[in-house]
Amino acid sequence: MTYTSGMNQSIISFLGIGTMGRVMAENLLKSGYRLHVWNRTKTKCLDLAKLGATIEDSPAVAAQKGDIILYSLSGTSAIDSVIFGANGVLQGIGPEKIAVDLSTTSPLLSKKQFEAFKAKGARFLDASVFGSVPEAKARGLWIVVGGEKEVFEKAASVFEELCESWHYMGGPGSGAATGLVGSLIFSVQLQALSEGLTLAKSAGLDLDQVIKIMSLPDFRSPMFEAMAPGPLKRNFEPVFSLKSLRKDIDYVMQLADERDLPLPATSLVRELIKGAVRQGWAEENVSALTKTMELLAATNFSTGLNAAPSVDFTDPIQLNDPLKGSPPDSANSTLDK
Repeated sequence: MTYTSGMNQSIISFLGIGTMGRVMAENLLKSGYRLHVWNRTKTKCLDLAKLGATIEDSPAVAAQKGDIILYSLSGTSAIDSVIFGANGVLQGIGPEKIAVDLSTTSPLLSKKQFEAFKAKGARFLDASVFGSVPEAKARGLWIVVGGEKEVFEKAASVFEELCESWHYMGGPGSGAATGLVGSLIFSVQLQALSEGLTLAKSAGLDLDQVIKIMSLPDFRSPMFEAMAPGPLKRNFEPVFSLKSLRKDIDYVMQLADERDLPLPATSLVRELIKGAVRQGWAEENVSALTKTMELLAATNFSTGLNAAPSVDFTDPIQLNDPLKGSPPDSANSTLDK
């Protein structure tokens, strides 16, 4: 199937065809945009090419072809390479074109990009994305944007095809900073969920019933609703991976350190996330963070008929995963940038 192109006049280039990037790129094709794509691993672009996208050989060429250049990259090193490196976006972008960084990154890096694109006569927006793959498929993401407001308004028609709502937060770096505030709140909520389940299990409560209570107004949180069932059913299929949360929380603490700002709860959660990654759960869903509390409390949250016994701290196999009994996997304990 090939989507009809040309319905929208702007030509878009999309760089970084990862899990989220692919879904967003396909939505743009469905909306009738002419789309040029690039990814370090070209094979990840092949499905999009079947739908009508044109694969480019470098970020520079992709930037030459597009009026609006969107990119969703894995972190600082990827941005340094794809934007600032040889054959990078800055080598190909022309005056008045708009670059939009959809990555989670630091406000300092966003401001650096703003100045670099400005020197080329181009425009730049830092646009942090809230949501994961299910929201992306339903165009139900939320985007918070920093940069010049007139550029934000020009890009609004593109945001409309990707998300449920988009919000102007202020000057360069404001979108990135807002994204990190969201990452902080999400991470601390996730740890609160872990501790709540731990206390409930210790008190002999039915965890399924506890989760139902969390839907009441005093406790209601979309994060709880999305994350609580996984640990009980032992489903840690990645929607948003622990290694991605590890990267985001590092940016949060970097921003706090730049301001000598104490974030005691977030600092603790960061250490627990690091521990979870070291256990080999980096590629699992962020809800796998709850397994750190299972280890600390010598318990498990499974509500299945074959629930495993509490972890035996003398058994190194159970220490890796108290329920699966799988040995550590060093390949999953490193962050793939």
